[in-house]
Amino acid sequence: MNNVKQCNLKEKLANSDHRKIGKELDLFSFDEYVGSGLALWHPKGAIIRQEIEDFWKKEHKKAGYQYVYSPVIGLKQLWEKSGHLEHFQDCMYPPMDMGQKNKQEQGAYFVKPISCPFHVRIFNSSIRSYKELPIRYCELGNVYRYEASGGLQGLLRVRSITQDDAHIICRKDQFMKELSKVFDFGIKINQVFGYEKFKVYFSVRDMENNPSKYIKNEEIWQFAEKSIEKVLKQKKIPYDIDVGGAKFYGPAIDIKSIDNNGKEWQCMTIQLDMNLPQKWGMFYIGEDGKKHIPIMLHRAVLGSIERFIGVYLEQRQGLLPVWLSPVQVKILPVSDKHHKLAKMLEKRLLRNEIRAEVDLDNDTIGCQIRKFQLQKIPYAIIIGDKEVESNSISVRKRNGEMLNNISMAEFLKLVKRKIKLKDLDI
Repeated sequence: MNNVKQCNLKEKLANSDHRKIGKELDLFSFDEYVGSGLALWHPKGAIIRQEIEDFWKKEHKKAGYQYVYSPVIGLKQLWEKSGHLEHFQDCMYPPMDMGQKNKQEQGAYFVKPISCPFHVRIFNSSIRSYKELPIRYCELGNVYRYEASGGLQGLLRVRSITQDDAHIICRKDQFMKELSKVFDFGIKINQVFGYEKFKVYFSVRDMENNPSKYIKNEEIWQFAEKSIEKVLKQKKIPYDIDVGGAKFYGPAIDIKSIDNNGKEWQCMTIQLDMNLPQKWGMFYIGEDGKKHIPIMLHRAVLGSIERFIGVYLEQRQGLLPVWLSPVQVKILPVSDKHHKLAKMLEKRLLRNEIRAEVDLDNDTIGCQIRKFQLQKIPYAIIIGDKEVESNSISVRKRNGEMLNNISMAEFLKLVKRKIKLKDLDI
């Protein structure tokens, strides 16, 4: 019996592997000519990404964030100043020495592993008043990290990363409120995708075994750790202490979602940083007319877009909600004589911003339905003589449930509502 259960579990895990799902649904691929850990997003996979990223941007705008863009490379002096060359160089790609090409630009360029220093320089581009704070910058930045080839795992661990990134720059008196708001905002975003169970970790230093890993400013560390602990206690959130989980520049709140199998997945992280503001000489003019150093929060609410999609495909076993499905409606004509009506319905769906396709292969309707189910499309409209005569449609859901003899107007209303509400069910 145990062997049977083990085999069933292995089969279930194999079928829910996002790499298998990605290939079957034609979402993404990896290519030896492109390089390991560098995903190629196919048209259908790009639709999923675009929907998630559009939603992300819209929600951030509503929450008071300002979107920015930053370059993919930066001079060596940028990464020296930020501390990344000292603490993070093992994960960075080798430098590109441009000195021979341009004598006016002495020094090497590095491909960026993170966006933080660029956002700092944007803040420092003008003098800020206390009235401007908090400032919230966000960016879906492309960053590159040289992960060991043995650790690469489909979308779950890649070398080209789209970072769900934001930095909040605030006054000390605003910090507790901003930290609390970020926490609530991140939970809200994740709940849209169906994540309801979370495990919270308070990531702190491991001073006993690895004290040299962290920047040396005890006053900053004490303030950061006590502030985060206070917020967690105020929210009455149960949490575990993750000794050694802190970043080199500060402690963090790491929030992991729990799937149906009890497995934890990193999704959100909120990190306090008082290192970069001091290193870069960040300041604002306070109400007293003097310069004050701000507090900086790093945070991600989804993690990398690549990993988030990989995890989501596995948790949903490829059965995406309607709003994220690359094809939302498949139209299945019973025979050639129904092709004209099928194309008319496709145009009507597309005009209503519903992603639709017609199956024009000369297959039996049974074969078309099997293909539709394998493609995990939410809805199929079946068009035959009966539908033509009654001026109605028959709709098959991917779970096998039928909606018979409903009007096209009713169906449009149903699908639009599912998309608008981002309903997890069909």
